[in-house]
Amino acid sequence: MAEAPEPSPELTRAVDRYVRHVALERGRSPHTVAAYQRDLARYLAHLAANGVDAVGDIAENDVASFVAAVRDPDAAARGGASPVSASSAARMLSSVRGWHAFLLEEGLATRNVAAEQKPPRQAKRLPKAITIDEVERLLDACAGDDPLMLRDRALLELLYATGARVSEAVGLAVDDVTGDDGGAADVVRLFGKGRKQRLVPIGRFAREALDAYLVRSRPLLAPRGRASGSLFLGARGGPLSRQSAWLIIRGAAERAELTAELSPHTLRHSFATHLLEGGADVRVVQELLGHASVATTQLYTLVTADAVREAWALAHPRAR
Repeated sequence: MAEAPEPSPELTRAVDRYVRHVALERGRSPHTVAAYQRDLARYLAHLAANGVDAVGDIAENDVASFVAAVRDPDAAARGGASPVSASSAARMLSSVRGWHAFLLEEGLATRNVAAEQKPPRQAKRLPKAITIDEVERLLDACAGDDPLMLRDRALLELLYATGARVSEAVGLAVDDVTGDDGGAADVVRLFGKGRKQRLVPIGRFAREALDAYLVRSRPLLAPRGRASGSLFLGARGGPLSRQSAWLIIRGAAERAELTAELSPHTLRHSFATHLLEGGADVRVVQELLGHASVATTQLYTLVTADAVREAWALAHPRAR
């Protein structure tokens, strides 16, 4: 089998320039920048395989054929990469469109050949949430006075109280949650995508868990590692990673004997669903979650609508 051709130096330089732009000028997170790099590396490989080695030679059909190629179910059988889901293909196309828009803005291209390309249709997936009872079992699974258990309880209480993304929670500094008296404040300052700031209130349970962690646990963890202003610390004293936070959630779920499949976003989904079930306005929930569009938040209204229909089907005499 012949080796796949390498992308041209011109296209490689153009991608590197774009990646630096989104990292330095747009302030995207390292996780997002790495995703751009992976997506565009696959796109350049596709262009190279089709003999395209200059920005000016890329046509609309090259973009369309790339989207078709990453979705091709027979690609792996022919020695190519495995097909991706519709959502992953849509994300890849978003990276490609961003790059082509950048090329046009910088004068490296005369037109945006990806502007009109539509992403593949995605099945509407409802966010998964667990019940209030299951949330309480999850939190109770982190009871105890051990420094790590106090940290884990504070992390989970914060995630459920604020609907924060895991990446937002582990990125918090001590100053983002403490008040003038040194204890946990009534609101927490979260930094979402693009470092956009939002203030989210926290309740008594989360404040008490944070106070216990800040007073009785964090001072014991901090001397073990380098000095850090990060709120949540690992066992060695360094900032807690996203992967470690996910292991904490999964460990608590196992101890709580939860059968539901949990993801790093489970508590965020549960936060939104429980607020809407309690009567919160969807635009308030949008603000709390840090969604740019209310359309994203409205997915959660489908979850609560399903619960309403289920209750009606069980209770109404004409439902059966």
